[in-house]
Amino acid sequence: MLLRAGILFTIMVFANYNLIAEDIFELNSPDNKLRINISVDNDIKWSVILNSIQIISPSNLSMNIDGKLIPGKHPTLVSSETNYINRNYYPIVPIKSKVVNDECNEIILYFESNCSVIFRAYNNGCAYRFILGIEDSIRVIDEELLLNFPDEYYIYFPQESSFISHFEQNYSYKKIKTISQSEFCSLPALVDTRQGVKIGLTESSLYDYPGLFLSGTSGNSLKGIFPKAILEASSAEIGADRNEVIKKEADYIAATTGKRSFPWRIFMISHIDAELLENQLVYLLSDELKLEDTDWIKPGKVAWDWWNALNIYGVDFKSGPNTETYQYYIDFASEYGIEYIILDEGWSKSGEEIMEPNPEIDVVELINYGKTKNVGVILWVLWKPLYNNLEKALDLYASWGAAGVKVDFMQRTDQWMVNYYELISEETARRKMLVDFHGAFKPSGLMRPYPNFITNEGVKGLEHAKWSTDITPEHTLILPFTRMLAGPMDFTPGAMNNAHERNFNILFERPMSMGTRCHQVAMYIVYESPLQMLCDNPSNYIKESETTKFISSIPTVWDETKVIDASVSDYIIIARKKDDTWYVGAITDGTARVFNIKLDFLSDGAFTAEIMKDGVNADRYASDYKHFFQKVNNQEELEINMASGGGWAAIIKKSE
Repeated sequence: MLLRAGILFTIMVFANYNLIAEDIFELNSPDNKLRINISVDNDIKWSVILNSIQIISPSNLSMNIDGKLIPGKHPTLVSSETNYINRNYYPIVPIKSKVVNDECNEIILYFESNCSVIFRAYNNGCAYRFILGIEDSIRVIDEELLLNFPDEYYIYFPQESSFISHFEQNYSYKKIKTISQSEFCSLPALVDTRQGVKIGLTESSLYDYPGLFLSGTSGNSLKGIFPKAILEASSAEIGADRNEVIKKEADYIAATTGKRSFPWRIFMISHIDAELLENQLVYLLSDELKLEDTDWIKPGKVAWDWWNALNIYGVDFKSGPNTETYQYYIDFASEYGIEYIILDEGWSKSGEEIMEPNPEIDVVELINYGKTKNVGVILWVLWKPLYNNLEKALDLYASWGAAGVKVDFMQRTDQWMVNYYELISEETARRKMLVDFHGAFKPSGLMRPYPNFITNEGVKGLEHAKWSTDITPEHTLILPFTRMLAGPMDFTPGAMNNAHERNFNILFERPMSMGTRCHQVAMYIVYESPLQMLCDNPSNYIKESETTKFISSIPTVWDETKVIDASVSDYIIIARKKDDTWYVGAITDGTARVFNIKLDFLSDGAFTAEIMKDGVNADRYASDYKHFFQKVNNQEELEINMASGGGWAAIIKKSE
């Protein structure tokens, strides 16, 4: 199974970079449009040029290991090595495509201090990482990451108030030089040069090390900062089953082995917004598959209970957290070909007592009933009680036949908590269970070695519509260019009660979405999540069966992705292929838009497009839509007409 990565084609040559002067290097992307300049003198500096224009000015990088700078002041460069890499990977869970090409030029700089630095130049970005060869254990006091910019750039900035966070922030659009040293954001973030080029900032291969944040400098620069290692934490008096109070922090960010590689610092670079959505650098710079058996990993859709507060109706029993209600969810899922349901908070006796079900819910009976209907059951659980009872709880859930767990409220990214994610991914995989992390930081490369880690929150998703007006069409158009750059996001779309901003109401137990019905439908094609939620209640879905049948026929993994057109925060039109069928999704912000798209991605022959579009009155009544069929071929164009906050979706199949 480990050979699924494909064939590596690597040439050990020195022609991939140019030696300009002593210890000054150029590393070019394969298409020669992007160049990394690296200088080794009093320190190490690097810069990036795209199409002969500098977009990242010379910027320092180093590590402070046990009080000593690595590679250090006046570092001694021992040797260098270059590689041309061209290989294909075949993801177990194909989030964007079933084949991912890895083509880049690489330089490795070896220093006297048992340290090396790797730079990679891709056609759509660049990355670097540190590797140490120190035999003893070490303490990383800090890592220097400074990004200097040559002009007054802007940034989509998910500002945090603390390192303790659910990572569910709005993306504020700010001029970088106005961000003070006390202001910082989590990742991913998106830099806008205002000259057509955008730079997505994130990380991958994050293990035994804290997650990266970025702070301002009150200048045209951003600086990396990290949470300290936790020495002592205790339960909070309120929310003791999910929250911890940090009692004591270390004066270092990580205590770790000295013989290891460190996370990749990733810079996705594009002068076309659409190309950002096709970028797969996080996957390419992740570690290799660690599981022997993956045939049991089954992506799919999920009927979710918490958002809709179990508010089913038209039944002869009292709805709520009980066996009959969840059997109704299973029946609904089975009827529409939905692979899973989730038993969210309330299935266990309490958040702390995670091995004793609520007396009103027969979990084993539900799981067995689901198996007769080909519907798996996923159990929600708090991170801390799970950790405290890890083997017993997971063994119990596995003995019940649970398909997976949804682990919630970690809300930290210090070294210990980063390790927790790997621990849970490994232990669930051992029991052939999926895992979905909520209250979580963004994906950082763990999904490739552990593809049972199937999706991830760390996004201001639709749940916020239950208590805020934050989930606007503009917000939903920023997320694919920011948070989704890191990997799958469990946004939880699918609201059947839709409203425009002027008539949107906050209703916690009967929530609605902002934007049109087709805006919600198109999210199932636009948003990436191999475990995609249907957030509304089954009674609403059955009432709106025409919409539900359309949504339920959309896959959650893809053979191919083509972004037809896109503009950050404005609109997206994307086409994805699964087997012989194409799925096209489009969403717009508060501006109504009309597009005519070419269908040249289709093969020859006749096709039938099943289309859901905003109804003629969708500008007044957001749930209005039109569902129809249309004959098409690859020589034609299709009109996409979207209302304010609208959407459009099509399923295009070969005509019989």
